[in-house]
Amino acid sequence: MTIEPLYLFVFAGLFSPGPNVILLTASGARFGFRRTLPHLGGVVAGVGVTSAVTALGIGALLLAQPGLTLALRVAAAGWILWMAWTLFMSTRRPQVAARARPFRFHEAVLFQWVNPKVWAVALAAASGFSAGLPPWQEAARLAAAFSGINLFVCLFWTGAGTLLALVLATPAAWRAFTTVMALLLAASAAMVFL
Repeated sequence: MTIEPLYLFVFAGLFSPGPNVILLTASGARFGFRRTLPHLGGVVAGVGVTSAVTALGIGALLLAQPGLTLALRVAAAGWILWMAWTLFMSTRRPQVAARARPFRFHEAVLFQWVNPKVWAVALAAASGFSAGLPPWQEAARLAAAFSGINLFVCLFWTGAGTLLALVLATPAAWRAFTTVMALLLAASAAMVFL
């Protein structure tokens, strides 16, 4: 039995640390598995839609329009840095912690439109692992691969965050955790421009 190379590529691309992995792990730790499910579902749906529209040609449009690509990168970096700052402040200011909540489904879906890692993996998959199908079938194939694999990736990282919460028993441990996660998230904003 052999595994199609597309699936291995998508798994490696989505499982490795990036904004979604960091945010889901942090959300699982902060809010628990059940409260993070809408965020998780939004990531799975958004990644599927992003990969499908990439296969339909949006990726080619972004590659052909450097101005549009730059605008998307700047928006992505700004949003990621804002989320990193919010996460960093969540254990330092009571008013920020009181307003804290997991992403809603639609917020997680929309985040995929500015998530540079998802676009990069989707563009590479659409160009490197095409099955030569008509556009709509190719889009459905990529969407199914990305969403199906990403469901298990998201479940793993959310579960890991939930289990990590058991170790974070003191305010100092929580501060250290949120600081590390916020720094990793902020560092991922730099990947937007690579």
